[in-house]
Amino acid sequence: MTKTIVLIHGAWMTPASLANFHRYYEVRGYTVLSPAWPLMDRSVAELRASPHPQLGELTLGKIVDHYAAIIQTLPEKPILIGHSYGGLIVQMLLDRGYGVAGVSIAPAPAAGIVAGPKALWSALPVFLAWRGWSRALRMTRKHFAWSMGNTQSADAQQRAYEAYLVPAPGRIYYQSVLGVGSGIDWRKADRAPLLLVAAENDRTVEPSMVRQHYNRYQKSPALTDIKTLMARSHLLITEPGWEEVAELALHWVTTVQSRIERRDSPTATAA
Repeated sequence: MTKTIVLIHGAWMTPASLANFHRYYEVRGYTVLSPAWPLMDRSVAELRASPHPQLGELTLGKIVDHYAAIIQTLPEKPILIGHSYGGLIVQMLLDRGYGVAGVSIAPAPAAGIVAGPKALWSALPVFLAWRGWSRALRMTRKHFAWSMGNTQSADAQQRAYEAYLVPAPGRIYYQSVLGVGSGIDWRKADRAPLLLVAAENDRTVEPSMVRQHYNRYQKSPALTDIKTLMARSHLLITEPGWEEVAELALHWVTTVQSRIERRDSPTATAA
């Protein structure tokens, strides 16, 4: 059974947003990697003060290539767990044949996924920004509180903003909306198992958008499951109760791996 996990953060965030998950899995005996996106391997304070001048040109393809190169150096195919745009990257990596299983938490929309009205409002500042397709953009505290931390108190929202929020490349949003470089082969038969996780009160990636991913995957015989967690926001990976999310992901992966190993064992074949 695979004992390596690769965690993939989302837009506006760094690996710090998945630090709790990292520790949670390490304590349980896993080798855990939490690589930053290209051009973002610095502290939150440094990225906030001075984002890389080429960050605005970062594309989904470059991010996926970056993680693929890391995975290729590992001694075994890992479990992939990602949040938001990291969740979409997990799906794109599985589409390329990387990973033994994937968990996509509140995934950003792939090509063809229609955003809900709250998600459109959440993304509106990106599309209204001057040259938003080619710049590193910043999110205001007010918009963060509405779009990402909406289930938390004002104090908790402020702490989360200071701890996690960094500039993000606007180009990846345009890729999602225009379907450029964000496509997935929904019919791929040999894709590794995938769990999609939605958050009931998510305004950035509404549950209906996660359900659209799931429905598209019904064109494939590959295993795809979906779970909606109640009373959670887009920050379900950091807000109180994050342990339930981490355990849900791990329990699902280990259950699926055990099922596959029993199916593929010589005893099972002989029977």
